[in-house]
Amino acid sequence: MASGEDGPRSCVVCGDRATGYHFHALTCEGCKGFFRRTVNKSIGLTCPFAGSCKVNKAQRRHCPACRLQKCLDAGMKKEMILSAEALAARRAKQAQRRARQVPAQLSKEQEELVRTLLGAHSRHVGTMFNQFVQFSPPAHLFIHHQRLPIPVPELPLLTHFAEVNTFMVQQVIKFTKDVPLFRSLPMEDQISLLKGAAVEICHIALNTTFCLQTQNFLCGPLCYTLEDGVHASPTAGFQEDFLELLFRFHGTLRRLQLQEPEYVLMAAMALFSPDRPGVTRREEIDHLQEVMALTLQSYIKGQPPRPGDRFLYAKLLGLLAELRSINNAYGYQIQHIQGLSAMMPLLQEICS
Repeated sequence: MASGEDGPRSCVVCGDRATGYHFHALTCEGCKGFFRRTVNKSIGLTCPFAGSCKVNKAQRRHCPACRLQKCLDAGMKKEMILSAEALAARRAKQAQRRARQVPAQLSKEQEELVRTLLGAHSRHVGTMFNQFVQFSPPAHLFIHHQRLPIPVPELPLLTHFAEVNTFMVQQVIKFTKDVPLFRSLPMEDQISLLKGAAVEICHIALNTTFCLQTQNFLCGPLCYTLEDGVHASPTAGFQEDFLELLFRFHGTLRRLQLQEPEYVLMAAMALFSPDRPGVTRREEIDHLQEVMALTLQSYIKGQPPRPGDRFLYAKLLGLLAELRSINNAYGYQIQHIQGLSAMMPLLQEICS
């Protein structure tokens, strides 16, 4: 603590190094504690030497009466001392504040849930984007406009799009079947949940490939743009306003800089949605969604601060609701692009 610009400041009572203003005077920790204890005890002190004792760092304990008087002369105020009850209440509030700042920890059950979801995700979803190149992509989709090492017939963009989307849904189905909590549900509920969430989970996973700088999806050596969606078919592709809504969603989600466990838990929340049509065990599925939500919330609290993480959990809930609207619009688009639904019987079933 500086005195002007020349170094540490001294206690106005004893001359020791001051730590701050205590009870309205600049003092050291020793004089602060002495003043509080002495005033709280309410003991009458007298000096055997008629109040003429020297009070400094070395001799401050020799005469409590002179030390107390010097505290008062220096401006320390008795009325600023908290009672024992008020001091205990303040310390309790400080402890609560510190506890809120300590990162939350996942329970053992939550840790195991995250491990299970991550394992299923890495086996079936995490690497699927690098495999899009297997589905005869048109040459212009390659980032460097390179062709495949082995010449293959180049199919129209719409055919490639249909095959890639079918493949993604198949991988999502494998992912869900690898989650024991999902497999424990009746088959009719598994089907209902998958029909409702498959496209949403695809987009949550696809978000990891979205490039904020270019506003494109980078899937292995392939690059997909908004224009590719608009011109997917020789006659008509996806409506531009729908694609703009979709790309805006991906930009918003990508800017949150989610970690892989957060993506996977978000996908699990979408999967275990009790309000999907055809669901029979709504209470059980509602409980499972709550488990996923609480785990996601705890995981977020346990992470170090990062840009844009304020209200992160609430933002993810809002994006899940927005994804519902995108899912509905996507189904409408598939039905109205000529020939697309016939190319994708699996998605046709999912979106029906």
